[in-house]
Amino acid sequence: MDIYGFYKGEAFDAYEYLGAHIVTGGVVFRTYAPNALKVSLIGDHTGWSDLPMEQVADGRFYEILCPDVKEGMRYKYRIYDRSGKFIDHCDPYGFGMEVRPGTCSVVRSITSYRFCDEKWLSRRSDCRDKPLNIYEMHLGSWKRASDEDENGWYSYSELADMLPEYLEKYGYNYVEFMPLSEHPCDESWGYQCTGFFAPTSRYGSPEQLMELVDKLHERNIGVIMDFVPVHFAVDHYALTEYDGTRLYEFPDDEAAYNEWGSRNFMHSKGEVRSFLQSAANYWLEVYHFDGLRMDAVRNMIYWNGKEYLGENRYAIQFLKDMNCGLKSRHPSAILAAEDSSAHPKVAAPVFDGGLGFDYKWDLGWMHDTLEYFQSAPMYRSRDYHKLTFSMLYFYNERYILPLSHDEVVHGKATIVQKMNGQYADKFPQARAMYMYMIVHPGKKLNFMGNEFGQLREWDEKRQQDWDMLKYPMHDSFREYVSALNHIYLRCNALHYDYDPTNFQWSDCESDDRCIYAIRRKSAEGDILAVLNFSDWIQFEYTVEVGAGFKAELLVDSDDQIYSGTTPHGKTNFRLEKGVLETDIPPYSGQLYLLTKI
Repeated sequence: MDIYGFYKGEAFDAYEYLGAHIVTGGVVFRTYAPNALKVSLIGDHTGWSDLPMEQVADGRFYEILCPDVKEGMRYKYRIYDRSGKFIDHCDPYGFGMEVRPGTCSVVRSITSYRFCDEKWLSRRSDCRDKPLNIYEMHLGSWKRASDEDENGWYSYSELADMLPEYLEKYGYNYVEFMPLSEHPCDESWGYQCTGFFAPTSRYGSPEQLMELVDKLHERNIGVIMDFVPVHFAVDHYALTEYDGTRLYEFPDDEAAYNEWGSRNFMHSKGEVRSFLQSAANYWLEVYHFDGLRMDAVRNMIYWNGKEYLGENRYAIQFLKDMNCGLKSRHPSAILAAEDSSAHPKVAAPVFDGGLGFDYKWDLGWMHDTLEYFQSAPMYRSRDYHKLTFSMLYFYNERYILPLSHDEVVHGKATIVQKMNGQYADKFPQARAMYMYMIVHPGKKLNFMGNEFGQLREWDEKRQQDWDMLKYPMHDSFREYVSALNHIYLRCNALHYDYDPTNFQWSDCESDDRCIYAIRRKSAEGDILAVLNFSDWIQFEYTVEVGAGFKAELLVDSDDQIYSGTTPHGKTNFRLEKGVLETDIPPYSGQLYLLTKI
């Protein structure tokens, strides 16, 4: 690590110098504590008594080589402030931690696992003109060995034997893990971090996480992880007032704390920038993750996320510098922003005045879509253009359409539950909505459980309600979502999201009928979706497709095999003289492949 570059905020490899490294002759420990009076190492090998560390480099770093330390041993740094008082801290750059409620760092190797994913990495891309269908999940509550045991999680290795096959079977080519950085509180879901370089020990060791990523790559499934560059947990054993001063956070409370009660990083400090971008690079480089989704980017663009407080130019510049550095090192990795602001060019290159992300979550599309389907059918003519509005701004950014974990917690109800009406009406509406999502431009993201119509809000302490699949409505819903996913993966017309010539409203003026027709174009054939969001059957609906085409029905959301009402293979449509005519049942959609005769 270049010390001068570290101070300037240019380091992406600080983890190679700082932390606990297994070397010939033992383990070398290094930490950065510029304002400390002195620093000692304590741990299993010292009997938790002080082992003084030596000041090195420019005197702001502390180091010690311990020949008697083995992998798996616990340790902390005892940091004395200028008054002589001390607090025991876990290692900011530590590669492992013990399972909560323990707070010690653990010596872990990050070089012993041998990946077998060279082929995957050689052809990996950012999916700009390729399918990107993301299954978002919380590893501790997808499936569990026991719901009764609070520690009843499956390990990374056990999940490596279950997850890749599931994702491949049901049509997801990427998975996004909610944060796996170590965190003390299960309820934080990983967004309040204490170990930015330590994969959570809840599910096993670093090697086991590497195995999980490797096996997903073996099935041609990319892996994204949520990363939190905005804030950190308030626990004093971690980053808070690390060297007796506010080393990572702001000196004043007004700027230091945010709406979640956690501490904000001070992005104007070079050592903070080097810490964060080294952590981001670490997950891509060491664990072979294929991308990062940056959490709460709005809170970096604006001071504490409040537009009236103005832009935080230091944090904005940090995002630009970090994204440029990550893309230069990992050109095919995906960088996505979870950003609720209207700040321009979030997903645009830095050289073009952007922040350097590949994608931005389209939270406006998500809110408008779910509000539309929550409304009663009698109001949908009035709200008709909630579903067309997204295309007025779509080409301003490169968007991902998210139905994420945030939409199925805290009293919001699950996706299927949000649909208007009683149980029997919710599923056909959800089927039609997912067809709209698949055909709408933008990459896709769906949270675990949504694919089979989970009815209970997500709880991080319980696994998904897999027993619901014994009911035909839920089992057929998963098969329907799977059918849409596989159509999305194989049909090129659905991949060129950001080419304006690829998209066409074939009908966005049938307000009174609540019908929409969307066409996506490609040389291999066009995809046409006809969608009826009203509660009455639409007879003899017609849409112009042009002369010289033939139509193949790919999927009818009302098909009986998906618990609909239309006998399988009996959808009533015809294409004559360039006009497609069809009868569309209530709350349903029909997806066609149009090819030249």
